[in-house]
Amino acid sequence: MSMSKTIVAGAAALAVAAGSAFAADAAKFGKPISEADAKAWDISIAPDGKGLPDGSGTPAQGAMVYAQKCASCHGEKGEGGLGPRLVGGQGTLKAPAQPVQTIGSYWAYPTSVFDYVRRAMPYAQPKSLTNDEVYATVAYIFSINGIIKDTDVMNKDTLVKVQMPNRDGFIDLYPRKF
Repeated sequence: MSMSKTIVAGAAALAVAAGSAFAADAAKFGKPISEADAKAWDISIAPDGKGLPDGSGTPAQGAMVYAQKCASCHGEKGEGGLGPRLVGGQGTLKAPAQPVQTIGSYWAYPTSVFDYVRRAMPYAQPKSLTNDEVYATVAYIFSINGIIKDTDVMNKDTLVKVQMPNRDGFIDLYPRKF
């Protein structure tokens, strides 16, 4: 065997031995996730409403949930505070006005609002709201923005029909994808 082949074979053997030793000493973090555990976190909602859960809520029900779980950060009527403002701002996104990005002025899809509230709110207890509480809270926020009537009921069938004021304010880079 030539000297170069011996060196290459020796280097390969050393690399395999080092890799095996490293793998044996690697940290053992986590554990395999069960299908049920994975499903509990698979809560994504598509813009067309695919993935919306059962449940329902009205603005009146949402006002109660909002007062208990949202007002301390977002203000009594969504005017903002520790958390961002949720109400108003319609018509402010075009220059030269200072944009006011709120649920009523910026968000393009009602399903995105539902998804965000369900996944991330309340800030200190994300994913703690029931589906009914999320539908009700979203209904209340839409109502105080004048997007729906105080008598409307939000559920997986009605939420997708809500027309957000800024729905056409975005450029669709991937038409017909959803």
